Order: sequence, then C-alpha cells, then structure tokens
Amino acid sequence: MRLIVTAILAALPVAALAQQQVVKPPVANYWVSVDTAAGMTIPGMGGMGGVMAGMMGGPGQSGRRMVLQLGSQRPSADGPRADHMIPTGMEMGPSLPLVTPQRAPRAEPVERNIPQGMEQPKGRMLIYWGCGENTRPGQPVIVDFAALSQGQTPPNMVSRRVSIPNPPSPSRAKTYGDWPNQQDSKSIPGSASLKGDHQIKGNYAPDIQFALGEGHDFMDRVELSAAPRGAGAVHVTWNAVGTATGHFATVFGSDGTDTVMWTSSEVQEMGGMLMNFVPPPEVARLIREKVVLAPSVTECTVPAEVVKRAGGTPFLNFITYGPEANFAQPPRPQDPRRPWEPLWTVKVRFKSTASTLLGDAAGGARRPARTQSPSEAGGEQSAEPAQKPAAGPDPVQDGVNILRGIFGR
Repeated sequence: MRLIVTAILAALPVAALAQQQVVKPPVANYWVSVDTAAGMTIPGMGGMGGVMAGMMGGPGQSGRRMVLQLGSQRPSADGPRADHMIPTGMEMGPSLPLVTPQRAPRAEPVERNIPQGMEQPKGRMLIYWGCGENTRPGQPVIVDFAALSQGQTPPNMVSRRVSIPNPPSPSRAKTYGDWPNQQDSKSIPGSASLKGDHQIKGNYAPDIQFALGEGHDFMDRVELSAAPRGAGAVHVTWNAVGTATGHFATVFGSDGTDTVMWTSSEVQEMGGMLMNFVPPPEVARLIREKVVLAPSVTECTVPAEVVKRAGGTPFLNFITYGPEANFAQPPRPQDPRRPWEPLWTVKVRFKSTASTLLGDAAGGARRPARTQSPSEAGGEQSAEPAQKPAAGPDPVQDGVNILRGIFGR
C-alpha cells in the first residue's frame, strides 16, 4: 500500500506540470476549410437532379469549395493586405487575395413590444435515430413546441456536447482577411490539387509557410444511392472515401404540423453540431459512443416510420468527415516546463458532403407544387385579384427556433 501511495505522489508533479504549461495565443492564426460538395441527388433524374435542386433553391451546386481565413493580433497602419501563394496544381493562378471585409455599421437598438395574448408555438418534433428497416423501441422522442417554449424539455431527450474549435473571425482578431471575397471568388477547377508548398504574405501577419502532401487534398465525392427496402424503408448506400474518418446522416421532413428529425446515430442524437467540420479526435470519440458511423461503413437504411412521417419529400443530408493538418512555428515544446509562444498556427480541415431526396426512392408521391401568383407567372393581374390569406406564424419554424435557443444549436 505504501509503495502505491508513493508512486501516486511521485506522478502528481508530472501531471500538474503537463496541465500548467504556459501557452500564449499565436500572433496569427490561419485556417483552410476544404469541402467536396456532391450537391443534391434527386432519384430518377440522374445528373439533372442537381440542376433542378438549384432551380428550387436547394443545394444543387456541386464541386470543390474552400474558405481561407486569416486572423492576426497585429494592426495594419496603411490598410490590410495579404495573399495566399498557392501551388501550381491549384490551376487558379499564383495567389488568392485575402481581403478584409468592411465592417457593417452598428445597428441602433430597436424596442420590441410583444403583444399580449400572442399565440404559443404549435406543432411537434418527432426525433428518431438508428439505421434499420424499422425504428427501435422508445422512439420517437416527442418535443411539443408549446411546452418547450415554457421551458418544459422532454425528460428522455438527450443532448451531447461536441468540441469544435472556432475559426478566425473579424470579432476575434485585430486584423482579418478571407477568401472568397468580393474581389476574387473564382471557382475551383475539378482537377485542382492542394498538394505542394503554400505561403501567406501580408502586412499585418508574419510570413506563414507550410506544405501539404498525400492524404491532405480534396476528398473524393460522396455518391449517394437510394432504393426502397421492405415496407416503406429506404436503403441508402455510398462509395468508400479513402481519407474518411467517419460518416453521419440526417433526414428532415414535415407534414406541415409535425417536424421529423432522424439521424444515423445508434444512440439518440439530433446532430445539430455534426453537419460541419469535426476534428478527427472528436470523430473517433463519437464513433466509440456509436454516434458517428465508422469510415468503413457504406450503407444505412432509413426506417419506414421515418419516411412515412416525414411527408412526401424527406430530405437526407450526408457528411463524410476528413483528416486535418496542423502546423505551428515554432512547434510546441515537448517539455511542459517550457512555455510555448507560437508566432503562427495553421489548420487545414477537410470534409465531403452530399444530399438527396428520398421521396421517389420510397415510392412516395411528391407534394403538389406551390401555385404561382399571376405576377410570378408573368401573366396579367386581374382587376379584382383574389384576397391572399395573411401569412400566419410557421409552427415548425417557431419550434426549431426554440430548440436552437435551448440547446445552443
């Protein structure tokens, strides 16, 4: 027993030192966020699905996307200027300009008077989870929006936190620049490659240099395929993505009153924070907790109950998480007694996304199209136009807004 106590006491100073390493924020912080977007697949329409989705206002545009964000604690006396010198394999010229956005004028506070007797939000959210032809026992968890607005959360509702760091932003930096911007928003070629040397030069940040190699490039496209299975379920498959760290899917639908939410998680999870870049260590933790699908998984069945309750066109969102590359100058000291004062840090993160409508795959009928008004259709307006009903509150949107307020999502 004495030996055990002695060993514990001997280890305590080391653990304490590891927790007390002095780490100062970098002078400059640079993030590169890379997304391969497959756009929307509409069953039965092939390549026209993405075009139609774009015409309907959905995420029909596919391709390669990238966001560059530079934040610095240094001010710029004569106007901020910065550029990212890119490899020739990007096929976008020698550099991309990082432009500082103009600060919007501060809005004057507006006094808002909530009228008495205002109706409470109506409707419900039905929460499902898990792959399979049928839902599991205990589903759905039902969230009543009216009760939720009064602070009454269902006792069996689970919400877990996901650690996702925030990228640089104008509010967290003395000087900030990003791309794409009003000066340059060119499209990224389909054959572009990030592999090679990168350099960032500007008058408000130290020079930054890093190199990307194999495994840190645009991810492969996710190709979704959906087919009916059993009594109304939809079997969704996708291709293997070589650099994937995990997968996650959600389905959203509504019959006008009830909102349906489903996720591919084996345990209850709404996934509000998961349709975004998630660091590989967090993805690994969520795989262990059976929230995220392992990278080797290439199929999942959306239960029949979900498809039925989600209305005529349930919408599936899909994300494949990718790797990260992190750089710093100078590197972090291994000795915790030595302080770390980085001049700059860089994070390059990757994901691949896709979406599809499940209605046709399930054999369901589409909702009728919204009737156009004469002005929308381009026709003449009658002398006595029909009275358009006053737009009332959207119960589904009201409920979703309440959920976001409570869970911070």
